[in-house]
Amino acid sequence: MLLKVKSLGLMAGRPVAILHAETARKLNVHIDERVNITSKRGEIISVVDTAKGMLDKNSIVLSGEIIDYLQIRNNENVEVSVAGETRSAHYIREKIKGIELNKEKIKAIISDIVSNKLTEAEIAYFVAAEYINRMSMKEIEYLVESIVSTGRTLGIKNRIIADKHSIGGISGNRTTPLVVPICSAAGLMMPKTSSRAITSAAGTADSVEAIAKVEFSVDEIRNIVKKVNACMVWGGALGLAPADDKIIQVERLLNLDPEAQLLASIISKKVSAGSTHVVIDIPCGKSAKFTREEGKALGEKFSQIGRKFGLKIKTIITEGDEPIGNGIGPLLEMRDIISVLRQEEKRPLDLERKSLMLSAEILELTGTARKGRGYELAEKLLRSKVAWTKFKEIIKAQKGNADKKLNLAEYYWDVKSPRDGRIIEINNKSINAVARISGCPADKAAGIYLYKHCNENVIKNEKILTIYSESPQKLESAKKLFNKIQPVTIK
Repeated sequence: MLLKVKSLGLMAGRPVAILHAETARKLNVHIDERVNITSKRGEIISVVDTAKGMLDKNSIVLSGEIIDYLQIRNNENVEVSVAGETRSAHYIREKIKGIELNKEKIKAIISDIVSNKLTEAEIAYFVAAEYINRMSMKEIEYLVESIVSTGRTLGIKNRIIADKHSIGGISGNRTTPLVVPICSAAGLMMPKTSSRAITSAAGTADSVEAIAKVEFSVDEIRNIVKKVNACMVWGGALGLAPADDKIIQVERLLNLDPEAQLLASIISKKVSAGSTHVVIDIPCGKSAKFTREEGKALGEKFSQIGRKFGLKIKTIITEGDEPIGNGIGPLLEMRDIISVLRQEEKRPLDLERKSLMLSAEILELTGTARKGRGYELAEKLLRSKVAWTKFKEIIKAQKGNADKKLNLAEYYWDVKSPRDGRIIEINNKSINAVARISGCPADKAAGIYLYKHCNENVIKNEKILTIYSESPQKLESAKKLFNKIQPVTIK
């Protein structure tokens, strides 16, 4: 069917075609089903939506993603036809039934995700199948290969390219912006590509974005790394692993992070970035993603898969029973980072100690420091503020300002202790949920500031934490959730 394109400047985050309801009926397609959009310059598969008043029966509204991809002009004619079910949809059903998938089937699924041939619902079924039925080590290996082969590489060449990654889930655990300047100040190359938050209040990219740009082209990143030997950027803008980025969008909606996808996501991005030596932080604890036993098993899998792709990996099991640092949320976490780099008196020492430990592991893994001497070198670079100088260089290279004033959100609510006692738990999942309701990570100045941590004594009416929000409505929602789920336990 030939239809005339009507451009409304719609950006949907994925290819979307809006048809008149009567036109959709004639084509025999329904909402969220797929159609082929063909122009003189190519073809793309799109998800269908319908409307009546905004267009006539001979027109079609295309999202900006389709218009940009096919370079379509307004009022240009395009051919619209029903897209049949993909082979990969059948393979996803196999995985739902618990059948192990071979290399060709996994590659078909990943290729179809990249080319937008699968709907969000179908990707969600794939994520759920990974979560429920798990994947074998062979399947995960095929998943990594497929994700890498369908994306780009950073193309930075060096004998040693160091990296550090955390599996996440711990509130305020913003060690990367401390580890990167410490290790790059020691001479290591660290082109760090990070994610935005999936289930937490902020990812590294969200926090760095509070003071600098994090979205750059591959060529721009190469220039930044050439200039300052490091970067802290958002990997999702680079196309290094586009399949994984699309899967992460669905994981965020489902609030799921399957182990198989976690393994494949991290390893594929390290391979695409050209990393050679990687330290992986696996926080474990009562309210973390994994128990210590699960974390140890996960670490072994990381090492096993890493070897398949030529990576030298060291996994570290760290404490994840409570938040790390005081700030939870992009701007609040950046305030913690800067206070550690500046060596301010009231800096969060737990965040400092963990960052020094992870830096030491990287320095020793890469041979930059002798065995047992990495902590000493990392501490020297931090205490002398050489790391602070390097941090400012990196932020400046990313068109930012490390001395930028970081104002907190206008609306806040102080949570006070109802009685004398001792804090025995601050639940990571619950505190993350409250921070996200307050506006994180989209609202940079929203979040939570902790005045107390576990095993500290409190007296009646003493402030335990403050919730910040950029709107009274979001603050009220955060208050209600906090009172309902009670993330802090006092005895």
